[in-house]
Amino acid sequence: MALHQHEVAVDEERVRALLAAQCPQWAELPLSRAGAGTDNTMYRLGRELIVRLPRTADLARSLRTEQRWLPRLAPHLACRVPEPVHAGTPTTAFPLPWSVYRWIDGDLPGPDTVQDWTVFGAELATTVREFHDIDLMGQTRADDLSWYRGGSLQACDEWVSASLGQCRTLAGTELDIEALEKLWRAALALPESTAPQVWLHGDLKPTNLLVQDGSLHAVIDFGCLSVGLPDAEHSTVWDLPHAARQAYWDTLALDDPTWTRARAWAIAVATSGLTYYWRTYPPFVTECKTRLHAILTDAATR
Repeated sequence: MALHQHEVAVDEERVRALLAAQCPQWAELPLSRAGAGTDNTMYRLGRELIVRLPRTADLARSLRTEQRWLPRLAPHLACRVPEPVHAGTPTTAFPLPWSVYRWIDGDLPGPDTVQDWTVFGAELATTVREFHDIDLMGQTRADDLSWYRGGSLQACDEWVSASLGQCRTLAGTELDIEALEKLWRAALALPESTAPQVWLHGDLKPTNLLVQDGSLHAVIDFGCLSVGLPDAEHSTVWDLPHAARQAYWDTLALDDPTWTRARAWAIAVATSGLTYYWRTYPPFVTECKTRLHAILTDAATR
């Protein structure tokens, strides 16, 4: 199902055609669909590769950013990150850039794959610290390395307020929108962050993390890679169990203003996701609702 306007359709036949034209050495390898997110569709290629195809032209820009920067960032991280091995070019059959990466074995974090959420939360925090400590290599928050989640909350107030209003209609009494709006407003009332700008993954939700033997093994999908303020990086911890969230906070020694702004970013992304994908992507809507419920529960007990 298409999730966006002007989405480019893709299927196994088109992927085979791309490979035959641009990567003939891999054209005969087994090919199978390996899932799809809001931004990309993936196909596993043989045992060691994965093909990633963006859904729209706007989303394709992130592939070029990954291809340029992931090889430079990877040596500074203990965990694995995607390794680009081919930068595909547009064709008449698929008029967008596309990529081939090394396949990374692992499972998504969940109750069947993570035995100790406290340890996992600390591992994720350590990875975030490593990432944020990488030298910016002269880069600034501009062009392809500028992403709204690394900027100012105040700049997002108009569309977040609109999303909260839509949630009142769509979710009804299922979510306490008044309480969520108070948490959003509390963050807006804080002074702007004075933290230095850092490298940001931008979307460290569980579906972008892989575990092996219960431990964090890899971080994938750097489609939101940017330079900016670190607050929004912490927002996805509300997608994890409370024990992981607490360990993450303790490991990074986050102060209350940072936590409040991170929570506001979590609200912003979840409410906008809920409204945008309400009719087209029910599983993602469920993820957004689950995050918002966790935020409300956490706020009531903290």
